[in-house]
Amino acid sequence: MSSESPTDTPSWIRVFHPAPDARIRLVCCPYLGASATAFSGLSARFPPDLEVLSVQYPGRQGNRTEPPVDDVMVLAERIRDELRAWSDKPLAVFGHSMGAAVAYEVARGLDRQGAPPVRLFVSGRPSPSAGLGLTLESDEALAEEVRKLGGVSPKLLGRPAFREMILSVARNDYRANASYTRPPGDALSCPVTFLLSDADPYVGPDAALAWKSHTTGDFRIAEFPGDHFFWAARPEGLVAEITADLARDAA
Repeated sequence: MSSESPTDTPSWIRVFHPAPDARIRLVCCPYLGASATAFSGLSARFPPDLEVLSVQYPGRQGNRTEPPVDDVMVLAERIRDELRAWSDKPLAVFGHSMGAAVAYEVARGLDRQGAPPVRLFVSGRPSPSAGLGLTLESDEALAEEVRKLGGVSPKLLGRPAFREMILSVARNDYRANASYTRPPGDALSCPVTFLLSDADPYVGPDAALAWKSHTTGDFRIAEFPGDHFFWAARPEGLVAEITADLARDAA
């Protein structure tokens, strides 16, 4: 079951497992090339007191009528606009890889509006001030990066029609991700948890720690086994960490 928003108006927000009695909502921002369905399985694992809102960026599955956006700031502003319809309950925000940059800017915007999220969860990306630190100069390099990340089936990348569809979205997302930086001076007030996997080729302990300069609130690093998509392979660990952190914050 999926609902668009509390008022049933077209939205970038997808809810795959509605939780009407939830005390808090977790906004999930997808990684490069992904759609809201990337979080469908994850959302089913949370307890009923937490409702997952999955963001559907434009230009991809379920939202192809809108042109894609290649600017993290523009994406975040639109997401914040969409979240006004969901502001009757506290929000937490989670973003993975490219989604970490988007989630950070969503959190900053909510903070500036006087309604900061209860906590920001990020994974799979260097801090906003560090930048992406990756240059891809061709479609083949981009396709190889998508393969290496593991978020898309290699079989789909091997089929010309699907390959072009995937790469058209990935090109746009890569431009957004690669061009985004944010100095640490204008930090969040909300707490931040960095979810660090021990075999992520993009983020090690030092890079994870650099996120600390982007908040004046509590900062912690939670470690997990696995590669860049550790949470997809072992979702129960991520669910337990997010649930425990939010319970501590509420206490």
